[in-house]
Amino acid sequence: MRVRMMLAGVAAAGLFAFPAMAEDGQYAPQLTRIVTEAAAGTCLAELMAQPLLDACNAQIAAMSPGLNALGPVETMTFVSAEETPGGRVESYSVKFAGGRTMTWFIGQESEGKFAAVGAGG
Repeated sequence: MRVRMMLAGVAAAGLFAFPAMAEDGQYAPQLTRIVTEAAAGTCLAELMAQPLLDACNAQIAAMSPGLNALGPVETMTFVSAEETPGGRVESYSVKFAGGRTMTWFIGQESEGKFAAVGAGG
């Protein structure tokens, strides 16, 4: 089964428009919380900009069972950071306890809230 989740629309051209800006990830704790809470059926208003929160709430009923079936986040490994027109976006390789590994991204942070979070493959 191919799982593909996208919480916020981020144009691919804009997402990877500029070279990597840093070697270390900054957003792993926030991404872990977002994924964990989404698996439990909750969209985190404290970490999501309003458009992302709206997108999450619209998808959570369908998204939560799929995330929950993957099991808890086992490891999260920083892959890269890109500077986009909307701000830094980081990519992580996320391994779930059920054995599945997916690539997730998080970024475009402003005042502690993120405008872009998503996963695929």
